[in-house]
Amino acid sequence: MHYHLILTELCNSQCKYCYEKSMQEFENGLEEKFEFDFSEPDVSVLDLTALKNFLAKDKNAVLIFYGGEPLLESEKIKKIIDEINVPFRMQTNAKTLDKLPIEYVNKIGKILVSIDGDKQRTDYNRGNGTFDLAVKNVRWARENGYKGEFVARMTLSEFSDLFEQVKNLLDLGLFDSIHWQLDVGFYKFDYNKQRVENFLNEYNKSLTKLANFWLSEMKKGKVIKIYPFIAIIDSLLKNEKTLLRCGAGHAGYAISTTGKLVACPIMNCIKSFEAGNINTNPSELKKFDILKCKSCSHVDLCGGRCLYWRSAELWPQEGDDLICKSIKYYLDEMKRIFPEIQKLIENKTISKKDFEYEKYFGPEIIP
Repeated sequence: MHYHLILTELCNSQCKYCYEKSMQEFENGLEEKFEFDFSEPDVSVLDLTALKNFLAKDKNAVLIFYGGEPLLESEKIKKIIDEINVPFRMQTNAKTLDKLPIEYVNKIGKILVSIDGDKQRTDYNRGNGTFDLAVKNVRWARENGYKGEFVARMTLSEFSDLFEQVKNLLDLGLFDSIHWQLDVGFYKFDYNKQRVENFLNEYNKSLTKLANFWLSEMKKGKVIKIYPFIAIIDSLLKNEKTLLRCGAGHAGYAISTTGKLVACPIMNCIKSFEAGNINTNPSELKKFDILKCKSCSHVDLCGGRCLYWRSAELWPQEGDDLICKSIKYYLDEMKRIFPEIQKLIENKTISKKDFEYEKYFGPEIIP
């Protein structure tokens, strides 16, 4: 399984879609829906031996360094890499990536970098200078021999064009892959029907443009690793049904700063989503399910989008329906281009293997 290790709740960014909103979370009435536990320290006090023993019980364990901003705890990262023999991943803003010695960076097989497209959009969302720092440090790692996967992790918000921002990141020539998450449905006070409708309508148009571009590149023999696209095509090729695609609460968990295990990092302080602790056998961790999606015509491909979103119910039903409508549009777009992809595979322009990917290490599949 995949485990997001929360090294710290602290961060050196103040993102518009994260920091500012989270400070107002209790205006959403969540305290009436969930029981919270805020007693845990901001910085991990987890015993390294306990972590090592826990992971040893899972022969397929993958550890993802997570925060806050995990690189604020770079000394802990070094100790863990020195002592524990599992595949490592990391989700970071990359602002201080160059402060981690390159020999340690090289041992982290996949690094997800929070970057929202071009300099203007990224700096607007995440603070002036963020884009240049992230790009500089990704380039530094490349120039110093990093052979792993750099994933551009986008948050797509209002007034941001998906196609243009994805193209901007691809044109940098630094990232191996891209994924995105929509900034919708996670906070009660940001719902406005007309605004959300307009945003999702424009997003859908841009997604179609991106899907057509993606297909055109395949006709040239190149499958660009756009995670929300390759994952759905992979499932269609294998005719497989899916559970929650992020893996939360069934194929992946978050490890808190004290060693508590929860379904997902965003649920870190919610007691009803606790699954066990560092002394629990991984095979005995509590499983979670999204019951409300069982009758949906697209559930086998979607999996339910997000456990937190479904549980918190912060938007009115009409708002959630708008999100689901957009997700169905995206899945139908993948179905639309699927026959042409099958033909490209049959004539060996591309291969089925081009769509295989590591599940559950962080990239959003259902935005």
